[in-house]
Amino acid sequence: MKAVAIVLVLVVLAVVQLAIAGRLEQQGGVTCGQVDANMTPCISYLTQGGEPNAACCSGVKTVNGMAQSADERKTACNCLKAAANRYTNLKDDAAQALPSKCGVSLNIPISRTINCDT
Repeated sequence: MKAVAIVLVLVVLAVVQLAIAGRLEQQGGVTCGQVDANMTPCISYLTQGGEPNAACCSGVKTVNGMAQSADERKTACNCLKAAANRYTNLKDDAAQALPSKCGVSLNIPISRTINCDT
């Protein structure tokens, strides 16, 4: 009987977690985890130059689509800034050129020094 009660509690907790996650997704909340996951394919381009691959450009387009409101753009900006600062060999010129190379008008700069609060 204890096992049934434990399973029932776990099921209820899972349902609550899914409901909360669904609500956050509906609200359009942007997280650094989402931004990082979408921008990971761009690391080689951002550190070595050349041309961004299709997965990188897809990630840039996804991040651009996620960040619709001012708050979402500010969050995404801070996430990109933090990510850029994790890579000491990031090429600033490659970062600046990335959106245009992917054919995206990204309203969020990829920079180590950007002030995301303005």
